[in-house]
Amino acid sequence: MVNAFPKKIGGKKKDFGRGRFDRGPRRNERIRVPEVRVIGPDGAQLGVMATRDALARARALGLDLIEVAATVNPPVCRILDYGKFKYDEEKKSKGQQKSNASKTKEMKFRPSVDVGDYNTKIRRGQEFLSQGFKLKLTLMFRGREMAHQELGFQVVDRAIGDLKEFGTADSTPRLAGRTISAMISPRVGKARKRSPSEDMNGRDGSIAGQPFHDLDQIKNSVLEVNGFGGLPSI
Repeated sequence: MVNAFPKKIGGKKKDFGRGRFDRGPRRNERIRVPEVRVIGPDGAQLGVMATRDALARARALGLDLIEVAATVNPPVCRILDYGKFKYDEEKKSKGQQKSNASKTKEMKFRPSVDVGDYNTKIRRGQEFLSQGFKLKLTLMFRGREMAHQELGFQVVDRAIGDLKEFGTADSTPRLAGRTISAMISPRVGKARKRSPSEDMNGRDGSIAGQPFHDLDQIKNSVLEVNGFGGLPSI
């Protein structure tokens, strides 16, 4: 009986210059183009030459020929130590990630945050935003607090309002699992006439834009909801 699906004749799939798990740039014999533009180990331009000649020059120096710009014609290659090149690239990548991470600060709240702690956080948030950091607000619920999510949203919305002179919310607060989060970006070109601490403790006797007597009333008010534990309304 003739096999309707004969086996494919041929060897392994042709290697076009990259190993299956090799994510790095092409180098040495894996560079298959006929000619390349070469940069020396000291950064000097060596001009366009045959790839085999460029590789021979790299070998003579005990170094590697590394493709650094594959999309131009001819491709650009550098003569370098590949191990050192890879190390420098990884170090640069980690440094960039660390730099990006340092540009975002986080402030954490609880639904039952008291007035003093809340105002301290707002002062710090104003400092962060005035220094150009993005600010992430997070509020986490525990246990039966999930039954009163509106209290958490009130805290986050209040914080966004108290920080509006220094930054704008990228989107409305969102609930994911047990956490409400919101991201605030600093205002570009915000003039800072007074420090945040001066704004928080102004001459008019106010904190976070509210008179002391109003905050005292808020602090002393307790919600008795199904024995939930009495969350101060902020």
